[in-house]
Amino acid sequence: MNKQVVLSFLVLAIFFPRSVAAAPDEKSIPLEVKKAFVEAGVPVLRQRVPSVDFSAPLISGNTQQLKALEGKVVFLNFWASWCGPCRSEMPSMDALYRRLNDQGLEIFAVNCQETQKDVASFMKNYNLSFPAALDLSGEISAIYRVDAFPTTYIIDRKGEIIARVVGSVNWNTPKLVAAFETLLKSSE
Repeated sequence: MNKQVVLSFLVLAIFFPRSVAAAPDEKSIPLEVKKAFVEAGVPVLRQRVPSVDFSAPLISGNTQQLKALEGKVVFLNFWASWCGPCRSEMPSMDALYRRLNDQGLEIFAVNCQETQKDVASFMKNYNLSFPAALDLSGEISAIYRVDAFPTTYIIDRKGEIIARVVGSVNWNTPKLVAAFETLLKSSE
């Protein structure tokens, strides 16, 4: 490479330190969100992925559509009452929900292939305040490629998935609460 080309690159680097190519695109997850979740032990995707819309009956008798939650940060959790790791993470999910629901966090907990009566009993026994939905046929969990319980998707206010977590997590740690607060603020 000749000296003139090298000099041109140096001038560009000095006057335009962030080129258009380095600018984040609309699918990029904000750096502060990535950092907060990674520091909390939850890896994020390389870029946002659109969520797949669905409707599911709630144990209350109403129906919830995922798309209707757009504008909120959605904690989409697939679980079963017989699943030990699901049972162990549910109280921390509820604590996170109670703490951040008024800031725009919504939990959409989709139970897989159990009866309304069994799910309602489970929710009552564990004193859980977030809504529980029913995937009676298993179609919704198949769309989301759930092959282990619990599986959680974190969806930003735009309706795009930023993280997928398989396995039980204590969601009510200071670092995870801070990560969700960062996501809630970055998506406003």
